[in-house]
Amino acid sequence: MKLSGPLREFQDRLGHVFATPDYLIRAVTHSSMSSPHRDDNQRLEFLGDRVLGLVMSEALLNADVNAAEGLLAPRFNALVRKETCADVARQIDLGAVLKLGRSEMLTGGRRKEALLADAMEAVIAAIYVDAGFEVARDRVVAMWGDRIHNVEKDARDAKTALQEFAQGQGEAPPSYVEIARSGPDHAPIFTIEARLQSGATEQAQAPSKRQAEQAAAKALLDRVQGESK
Repeated sequence: MKLSGPLREFQDRLGHVFATPDYLIRAVTHSSMSSPHRDDNQRLEFLGDRVLGLVMSEALLNADVNAAEGLLAPRFNALVRKETCADVARQIDLGAVLKLGRSEMLTGGRRKEALLADAMEAVIAAIYVDAGFEVARDRVVAMWGDRIHNVEKDARDAKTALQEFAQGQGEAPPSYVEIARSGPDHAPIFTIEARLQSGATEQAQAPSKRQAEQAAAKALLDRVQGESK
């Protein structure tokens, strides 16, 4: 099967030309578009998650030959988590070529973090089955780029770091409250407030609750850590 113009352009952004284009087509086909004659990307997603894990494990070992397992594990988690996969997907504009059913289209599926992350894993698997591990590894390392070497500062997500800070102060875990939701149903914007028992609060907005919670947690953590210095 030949690729459409947008998918050919996506190959350029991806940095890999598929010998078997069907792999890429399957990787960008969401389950809302599957049919008896059209496979979706769920099986590729399963495989891509494992390929990504192996690539990141190897990359971290090579990046810091002296790091102990206790340091490598949180770095690994930061590099393979859904937020990071979705961020890379946005970097290569994967959402623009996703094949979605009507319901997903109407609810802003091209911008959904979980959907983008799953599709990113499926694309990694598509490269792997099309060209083998070495090519897949090279493309993943290129797309993840500086994230691999700068992962130390992102090894703990902001919510976890804020919770650890609260525990260190003898406080209850932070809470997250949805303050507002704006925009149309297919492209909502959530306003979340992060709260500490001490009374400190910070708000943030994002297209998903998870992103807004993380952003609010980071803002609050930056504030309270700055005040404690």
